[in-house]
Amino acid sequence: MGFFSKDIKSLDDLFVHTLRDIYYAEKQIEKALPKMIDKATNPALKAGFEKHLQETKGHIERVEQVFEMHDVKAKAVNCPAIDGILEEADEVTGDVDDKQVLDAALIASAQAVEHYEITRYGTLIAWAKELGRSDCAAVLEQNLQEEKATDKKLTEMAESRINLQAAE
Repeated sequence: MGFFSKDIKSLDDLFVHTLRDIYYAEKQIEKALPKMIDKATNPALKAGFEKHLQETKGHIERVEQVFEMHDVKAKAVNCPAIDGILEEADEVTGDVDDKQVLDAALIASAQAVEHYEITRYGTLIAWAKELGRSDCAAVLEQNLQEEKATDKKLTEMAESRINLQAAE
């Protein structure tokens, strides 16, 4: 089923499709984070990725909870967007020898992932409310807040790294 597939006839269909999209994305992120943890050289960045891996497992559980609440089967649909973001992250960080540059690339890649998740969760929450499913929206809101907090921490790390270099 493509994003604008003939199978999507209602807002509810679109909500379920997008829920399956973020479910796939979270599962792919769960697989990618251990590689990012291994590549990170900055201890705070490594710890942040480890924390986010645990949060991602919780995100998956919450998305599964929303499927159940909405009385639809929890299943994923391919998401070329997250696949592309993760593939690009792997390419950009693949052959970087300078540890500071590698960590900067990891931060940038992680933020691209976070921004994708933030857009998806924001949209899903709005649609859940429109569908009269404030219960689903409340569960998804927890994921959104964690994604925003992670993005904020990544921004702080990126800015502190830039400020350190400027002082040198």
